[in-house]
Amino acid sequence: MSAWLAAGSRIADSQSASPLDALETRMLLMHVLGLSRVQLITHSEQALSADQVERLNQLILRRVNGEPMAYILGEREFYGLDFYVTPDVLIPRPDTELLVELALQYAPRQSRLLDLGTGSGAIAIAVAQQRPDLTVLALDVSPAALKIAEKNAARHLAAGKVQLIQSDWYSAIADQQFATIVSNPPYIVKDDQHLSQGDLRFEPLNALTDHADGLSAYRQIITGAGKHLAEGGWLLMEHGYDQSSAVQELLSAAGFSEIQSWPDLAGILRVSGARLP
Repeated sequence: MSAWLAAGSRIADSQSASPLDALETRMLLMHVLGLSRVQLITHSEQALSADQVERLNQLILRRVNGEPMAYILGEREFYGLDFYVTPDVLIPRPDTELLVELALQYAPRQSRLLDLGTGSGAIAIAVAQQRPDLTVLALDVSPAALKIAEKNAARHLAAGKVQLIQSDWYSAIADQQFATIVSNPPYIVKDDQHLSQGDLRFEPLNALTDHADGLSAYRQIITGAGKHLAEGGWLLMEHGYDQSSAVQELLSAAGFSEIQSWPDLAGILRVSGARLP
């Protein structure tokens, strides 16, 4: 294993010896040493133990090999909350905060909201944390993902505030209805070159792509929404940068009204939705 840091070196020295940029090095030091950013400065002369150096070198190597910082640190901030993440779930991204904002805006008071394909639970938990009046149900087909979502729910919410169920889309919820349905489903087209680049190389493939044209999940969600969405309810879905027109067409063909798309902070149409007449 490569060894950039040596036992006995100071915190200040380790930051210059690391091959990573300053921010990532500080994040790893804070993680391993249990210190805040201010404490890294005030303890800059502190010597690192052999165990600390071994852990730091291991984590540095993982990052040098391209592993996302979120998986290395085991968590990622989303909508002002820190969420546990592992390679069993997608890393929550700032773009998805738009879906949370829209859910908060369109969900009626004292109503039920369904999150399809919840993964880490970030969307459902962020919504429930902001809107305690809502009853939130979150589904995912992956038992491993649901375990992470359960940990995150316990971290941020009172017991039972978000109900988590293993389900392949709507299959496990019979004829239950909701005022609002939200989803960030797999939407990358199969064999897309981005799947073998950057952070995506380490994320769960089935949560990234539908292994088809990138729209099959939307077809299932939109078709099933007719049964599970209350009259006048909203269906809100995140999608890829170039999929808004295709998703709108699917919503139109299914008879939805008030169809529209919303841009993320970069100005990219990132969420499309509509209302059930």
